[in-house]
Amino acid sequence: MRHILLLIAALGLAGAVQAKLPPPSEEAKAKAAEAAAKTAHANKVADFQLCKSREKVAAHYYKTTGKGKPVSKEATPACADPGPYKPADQAAAPAAAPAPAAKPAGKG
Repeated sequence: MRHILLLIAALGLAGAVQAKLPPPSEEAKAKAAEAAAKTAHANKVADFQLCKSREKVAAHYYKTTGKGKPVSKEATPACADPGPYKPADQAAAPAAAPAPAAKPAGKG
């Protein structure tokens, strides 16, 4: 008897868990997109910092040991600074601004 009641309770909970959630609102979608953009930028900054530290360690190694030759600059890409974070609404605002209309050439 216990097993049957336990099975019924488990099936009832499984049905409740499978209920669909309502779709996220536009505000929630915007927040999620902004969080994803911030995370992507933070990853770019971390990659840049790692690249710079690797270059510093390699330069110190070649300077102190004198072993080997440093790899030419063409072999490895340069570290690219991602710059400060710009939210999507600020980054799109200058591009979305209309250009001033040209004045028609008049007689005179």
